[in-house]
Amino acid sequence: MRKSQHEKNAASDRIDSGRVDSMAEHHVIIGGGPVATNALESIRAFGNPGIEITLICDEPAHSRMVLPYWLAGDVPREHTYTADDAFYQKMNVTARIGERVAAVNPQDNTVTLENGETLSFDKLLIATGSTPLPLPVQGGDLPGVQSLWSLDHTETLLNATNGNDRPRVVMIGAGFIGFIMLNAMDKKGWQLTVVEREAHVLPRMLNTEAAGIVETWLTRQGVLLHTGTSVNAIHENDDGSKQVELEDGNTIDADVVIAAIGITPNLGFLNGSGVETGEGIVVNNRMQTNFPHIFAGGDCAQGPVLYSNENEVHPIQPTAVDHGRVAGANMAGGDVEYPGSLLMNVLNVCNLQNASFGNWADPNAEAFTISNPDGFVYRQMLWTEDQLTGAIFLGRANDLGMLTDVGMVKGIMQTQTTLGPWKDYLRENPFDIRRAYVAAGVAGKLTSQTLLGKPAQARQYRFGDAQPAGQSSPAHQVFVGTKD
Repeated sequence: MRKSQHEKNAASDRIDSGRVDSMAEHHVIIGGGPVATNALESIRAFGNPGIEITLICDEPAHSRMVLPYWLAGDVPREHTYTADDAFYQKMNVTARIGERVAAVNPQDNTVTLENGETLSFDKLLIATGSTPLPLPVQGGDLPGVQSLWSLDHTETLLNATNGNDRPRVVMIGAGFIGFIMLNAMDKKGWQLTVVEREAHVLPRMLNTEAAGIVETWLTRQGVLLHTGTSVNAIHENDDGSKQVELEDGNTIDADVVIAAIGITPNLGFLNGSGVETGEGIVVNNRMQTNFPHIFAGGDCAQGPVLYSNENEVHPIQPTAVDHGRVAGANMAGGDVEYPGSLLMNVLNVCNLQNASFGNWADPNAEAFTISNPDGFVYRQMLWTEDQLTGAIFLGRANDLGMLTDVGMVKGIMQTQTTLGPWKDYLRENPFDIRRAYVAAGVAGKLTSQTLLGKPAQARQYRFGDAQPAGQSSPAHQVFVGTKD
């Protein structure tokens, strides 16, 4: 049931005062990823300090997006962590790491752990994320055939390749999940082969033309590609190495085989609970399920999205952070409504940058396209009338990342700004996003928007309690000096 305007105003007043008044309650959070950590910080920021919080997670809280940096040797394992014992103590959270929930009972307000223990809750947040799909072929369970999704997976791969400077790695699946790790392996100089059953790489992120440019780039970097074919079986040789047998008759020798064929939300423990699920747990714009005291977010949630009236699962980091912040504020007694997730993927493919936004594959949209395969440049903007509703950008750093165009396109789409005459300008000047961004007032809209009704706060956890430090460049001093 929706709250009256009077109730909304009262909730807003309580949030504005810095605390939401409520009797001491017990909130349970299942999961330890970005949804969970952002939610518990929002509860502490907006809720009664007497609220008890219990977090249950089967692995240490960490950032999955940092795992490639650990794999590449850029950071130690500990730098992937997003919480530790000191953090939980500081936030007054009871953390039960290494435990799993077996069942949820919404009517009794209880969760049952796999060890049989039962915990009661007043409000529950389900942030269980997703799990990589198993490889459904003969030999898919052999030693040396693995997923690459978790701390344990990453450590297993590092151990398996220890002492081998140039292991032969076959990656099955050429989607976003696999390619964030492919980049780390390329940094290490490993011998890489990619197998993708679809006609081209990154089929859930790029169209055929853009993907073709990426494939040319990868081939020039020494990555072998097999697209439009599947794996029939994986065989183990006498020396422990593997032979990957493809449907097209080719075979590939490998020291390690990585299965990256997709993910599925972790929902099995909800069977029989009555919590509504579709592709994920169905939630409203307050991140509530069909039980108002049970919330969900992240990879396991099917929530509101921009540019669509249908709920979708967006298994991306920015959405997980937003879901956690909104759920936490509402669990604390607030009334925050989520405007919707923007589908967005930004990926570095062996130093070729790729980005796609919104409805990037909409066949009914009007498309502006510029393509320079020899220069490894591709841009396509998709329009619904004078609103940018989808985009694909591809290029080297100087043609993409250094121009800050990715952030500006995100801002245009996130604010759902109509660009009017600037649409025609971008048709003729697709590399001058900045002029349209400023002229349409997007920056002003962004600075006036806050997800929770007040300025965002920095995360409370930093590894080793380190504080950010930076040095001003000479250019910075020039700009600051102009104020005098």
